[in-house]
Amino acid sequence: MKLTYIRALSALLLVFILSGCLYPNNELSKNQTPNEDQLERIQQAVNTYKEEAQGLVPIKTKDSDTPIFQKYLVDFTALKNQNLISDIPGNAYENGGIYQYTLLTPEDDPRVKLIDLRVTESIRSVNVKLEIYRNKHIYPPFGEEMAEGVYTIDYEALGIEAEYVVSPYSKENLPIVMNTDGELFVDYRVDLYNALQKYDHNYKEGDDIRYILTDHTPFAPAYSMPYTVKNGEPVFNGE
Repeated sequence: MKLTYIRALSALLLVFILSGCLYPNNELSKNQTPNEDQLERIQQAVNTYKEEAQGLVPIKTKDSDTPIFQKYLVDFTALKNQNLISDIPGNAYENGGIYQYTLLTPEDDPRVKLIDLRVTESIRSVNVKLEIYRNKHIYPPFGEEMAEGVYTIDYEALGIEAEYVVSPYSKENLPIVMNTDGELFVDYRVDLYNALQKYDHNYKEGDDIRYILTDHTPFAPAYSMPYTVKNGEPVFNGE
């Protein structure tokens, strides 16, 4: 009888343990999806904040030379202090998620978009190897010149396999490219080509066509060089 009781208690304890383990995984899956409701909730909060703050927007201070799509990160603390949100979105980096919330065109029409931090991690992973290489060599490991000032990476020189970024738009593997200063960027031409074919637009040569991605999706093309259109196809701006 005593043995049966112990077994029953052990089984009950196991159920509690498994339940505790499964819950975080359940929550984790929620934190890895671009939830439209959460995005809209933050958009409304930002709009209200701007109205109440005479045109100011809730952003964290970044260096002036920060790339445009990563420059204006949403300050959730400012929104909470004004009682415009009760909690931080579950998929936000600040709450254990994989997205950073960023603002586009904050002065005129602030639009809330997402930065997929898996892109950031892929760039960081290659950059670690790149810094080690540059500590020993004068020049970065330039590969093939793809356009003026844009190069592939000589991964063999780095001693690693070629790295790719999983696109937040198409889930395809996107190459990482490098400029003359050894800075790393994601090559979004595949996604831009698909968007140019899919959506109506009036872009012409010289225009920055990256905004076709932000106009039609929740994501900002983080770590991107400027692109324009030439003969109906996306090219690095400067080709």
